[in-house]
Amino acid sequence: MKFLKSFKINSLVVLSLGVIVAAGLVVAKPKPQAMPMVEQAAPAADVIYVSPESRSLVVKTQGTVTARREIDVVAQVSGVVTSVSDQFVDGGFFDDSHPLLTIEEHDYRFALVRAESKLASAKEVLATERGRQRVAKREWRELGNKDANALFLREPQIASAEAAIKSAEADRDQAQMDLDRTQLVAPFKGRIWETYVDIGQYVTAGTKIARVYSTDVVEVRLPLSDRQVALLDLPLSYQGADTATPIPVTLKGVFGGKEWQWQGTITRTDASIDVKSRMVFAVAEVAMPFSREAGSQRPPLSIGQFVHADIRGAVQQDVVSLPRKALHPGDKVWVLDQDDRLKQLSVSVLQSNVNQVMVKGDFSQQSRVVVSSLSVNVAGMKVTPVVDAEQYAALTDKKSSVAIN
Repeated sequence: MKFLKSFKINSLVVLSLGVIVAAGLVVAKPKPQAMPMVEQAAPAADVIYVSPESRSLVVKTQGTVTARREIDVVAQVSGVVTSVSDQFVDGGFFDDSHPLLTIEEHDYRFALVRAESKLASAKEVLATERGRQRVAKREWRELGNKDANALFLREPQIASAEAAIKSAEADRDQAQMDLDRTQLVAPFKGRIWETYVDIGQYVTAGTKIARVYSTDVVEVRLPLSDRQVALLDLPLSYQGADTATPIPVTLKGVFGGKEWQWQGTITRTDASIDVKSRMVFAVAEVAMPFSREAGSQRPPLSIGQFVHADIRGAVQQDVVSLPRKALHPGDKVWVLDQDDRLKQLSVSVLQSNVNQVMVKGDFSQQSRVVVSSLSVNVAGMKVTPVVDAEQYAALTDKKSSVAIN
């Protein structure tokens, strides 16, 4: 018993000493020194200074030149083609005063002579009936009667003779018109697309003689997207409204290895929106496309020529030009506030190409737009703006502290 009691006491003493030693070690352990806080450098961001301005943007599109008027010339009388104009060839030019071809006219001259003879006979009959009427009136007065009936005065015979004259005049006019139609003349100045007949060929009324088109004006149908339409003041057509003001357009085409330009105007739009492409087609007109200007070597604007079109748009307010790389998905751009912290700005894209984009947004004068890619873009993040040295030197307002690239 004494042994067990002594063992318990010794164990308690050893345990107590261990606790005291451990506590002493904890208390005596040196405290770690606090490391000084190192401020992380703000990442560099390439920026440009931009200011909103009023600009008239150029809308670019393309199309193919077509004729404004294109018709089939058709014979109106029958007969053998006896002669053709020297210009009655594919590609030949003609005017509206010289015949393209002549159809044999003998039969029509004979018909005109017969019609004139018939008219002369009808006039003779009328003159005879009027003479008889005068005799009848005199005889009636000699009888002492006041009122004579119409039959006695030969009024029905005179009416019939007058009607016969009108019929004979119509026959005469028809014969003259048929004779005139043996000289086939186009209704406008133009160019021959294709001929269908030649000398010696017999044609009937309704036979196609040639396909022609007018040369006073040519047209180009220009497709426009909805975004492009928003930039233009198109001459939209309203029923009963006055004609809208045309829009100038510059057409560019390559011919003979060189690029040439023609000036025209957009005068109207198509009657409907294309159901497949959802495009609006504006129609540009170029006057006198086959005329040569003095001292100019420019070729004519031929049918079928493919051209690019530059259309000067309406003036847009608060427009900013940015590099394409400054625009982010969702039409967003990053700008810097006065404290060089990132701020995201929503914009409306007016026009864009591979390298440039025109936008409208809540920009202030000399806004700083980020044009470089950052590993992390977080609103409110502080960055070090880096400005192109040439643009920096041109600035007159240097309110922000920036690094120069």
